Amino acid sequence: MRAVIQRVSEASCKVDGEVTGEIGLGYLVLLGIEDVDTEEDLQWLAQKITGLRILSDENGLMNKALADVDGSILLVSQFTLFAQTKEGNRPSFIKAARPDKAIPLYEQMIETLNTLTGKKTATGIFGADMKISLVNDGPVTIIIDTKNREL
Repeated sequence: MRAVIQRVSEASCKVDGEVTGEIGLGYLVLLGIEDVDTEEDLQWLAQKITGLRILSDENGLMNKALADVDGSILLVSQFTLFAQTKEGNRPSFIKAARPDKAIPLYEQMIETLNTLTGKKTATGIFGADMKISLVNDGPVTIIIDTKNREL
């Protein structure tokens, strides 16, 4: 699994002009699911996302986690995070999980984040043409790949 986590002061997702999810302070998480991802990857990544201390404290330092500021998560599926661009100019997405594998893991990630944060995770719609709006605070953007764990 690969996640791009952006610290935001606000973010929202629209599908066909309708808001499917929106948050104030927190993280916009773009989630890519690879064909070889497992439940272990999901659990590790969910813990890492919710435990990240990238929100500002009273001194402007990145010392606070979501729970410390009552922050929220907007989770958006994004298979393009597994684009392969080595050859040619048209990306290949062969490593991205097919919907029959990706959808259950995406839904499980939502439930896991709900449990870990104690609040409802805002979401996009899997496979939809989504329009994402955000105010990246900082900017702060962190990329985490479960296949490249820095323990």
